[in-house]
Amino acid sequence: MKTLEDFNFENKKALIRVDFNVPLDGDFNVTDTNRIEAAKPTIIKVLEDGGSAVLMSHLGRPKGEINPDLSLAHICKTVSEVLGVQVKFVSDCTGAEAEAAVEKMAMGEVLLLENLRFHSEETSGDKNFAEELSKLGDIYVNDAFGTAHRAHASTTVVAQFFPGNKCFGYLLAKEIDAIEKVMQTGEKPVLAILGGAKVSSKITIIENILDKVDHLIIGGGMTYTFVKAKGGKVGDSICEDDKMDLALEILKKADDKGVTVHIPVDVIAADDFSNDAQTQITGSDAIPEGWQGLDAGPETLENFKSVILQCKTILWNGPVGVFEMENFAKGTIAVGDAIDEATQNGAFSLVGGGDSVAAVKQFGFENKVSYVSTGGGAMLESLEGKTLPGIAAIIDG
Repeated sequence: MKTLEDFNFENKKALIRVDFNVPLDGDFNVTDTNRIEAAKPTIIKVLEDGGSAVLMSHLGRPKGEINPDLSLAHICKTVSEVLGVQVKFVSDCTGAEAEAAVEKMAMGEVLLLENLRFHSEETSGDKNFAEELSKLGDIYVNDAFGTAHRAHASTTVVAQFFPGNKCFGYLLAKEIDAIEKVMQTGEKPVLAILGGAKVSSKITIIENILDKVDHLIIGGGMTYTFVKAKGGKVGDSICEDDKMDLALEILKKADDKGVTVHIPVDVIAADDFSNDAQTQITGSDAIPEGWQGLDAGPETLENFKSVILQCKTILWNGPVGVFEMENFAKGTIAVGDAIDEATQNGAFSLVGGGDSVAAVKQFGFENKVSYVSTGGGAMLESLEGKTLPGIAAIIDG
């Protein structure tokens, strides 16, 4: 696995696939610079070696058509501010204009190419388009974990045109290392906390990690499919009736493999899916008709905390309640607090997947866990045991 440290970029142009798919407000201002900041160490390494950096990214889903609202020109000023280097921009990503802009670059300069997805060939993984991109650099660097699960031209196909001259950037290398710590090399006991609404969206993850973990905490809406499958009453709680047999299978597999599964024993139930609803604490298996479980209860949170604090490697994927509503966020915050404490005590903690990352940011846990993954879909596919095409393209020569 080659990383930046295997290369000296002096007098070299690095073609870097970054993930600058950042949110913009109505005036095209970047509202969250995390992804730009995450790519900064890779870009600065290239510049400090005495090289130059050609950055390529997508923004939004223009579906192969030029859409001025999704031009990367909008973010050029912010990228310059984050990097501390004046970033130049070119209004295409292949062809004569892009090649001329690259040709003019001096060492130490940064050039941002126009949105890759203005060309349909990007998402279709077109080999000719990838070859055109490859003309813009001497060394290919993939630092975009968020798109590593896509076999697109800029994330996967282009790598074949750089035999021996391709590597992972610092961010992508860190993502790979973090997932390996959970899935392969983590100190035991290993814990996975899986939340979210549906068992169906987590089946492949659960089945893949049962061989890796010692404890599995089930939270969020998934809880009620498991509870009902075991004969409990879940009232009007979200429940996948067609997945109850699967839930029982998962519990049996876990038992056969010696994995302890922890399911909420009590919940905060509400008489409406609303922050202003009436609430009561009930057993997770005794929720009255007309009521629905929206957060983990106090006894459950004590149980979860006890498990979290005894584990040395922790994966957190999914909130344990409807954290978007203040009155049902306490469970997710309590889990975050416990993971914070475990991390301070020496545990390795990885947070990944859209909702859990959103919760971590909302409640200020970003710097209290070991690592927050930058890739939602890519992270989930890694946990499912899939080899991501963007990673395979670098490893395979």
